[in-house]
Amino acid sequence: MHWLWVFLVGLVVGVIAKLLTPGRDPGGFIVTGLIGIAGSLLATWVGVHVLHMYAPGQSAGWIASVIGAVVLLLAYHMVFKNKAS
Repeated sequence: MHWLWVFLVGLVVGVIAKLLTPGRDPGGFIVTGLIGIAGSLLATWVGVHVLHMYAPGQSAGWIASVIGAVVLLLAYHMVFKNKAS
C-alpha cells in the first residue's frame, strides 16, 4: 500500500510541475508520476545533503517536491530542446 501512495503523491506532484513548466513534457500519467517521485527524491537529497534542511530519513514536503520536479522538467527541456518538433 505504501508504494501505491508514493505513486499517487508523485502523480500529483508531477501534474503540478507540468502545469508550472512551459513547453511540451514527456510521456503520459506514468511518466508524470515517475517525474514527481524523482523530483521528491531530488528535493529530499538536496535538503538532507546540500542544504541540511532535513534530518537523515526525513523526506521533503510538497513544495520542495514540486520544485524538484520542475527542476527535472527544465533539465529535460534543456537536454532535448533541439529534438522537439
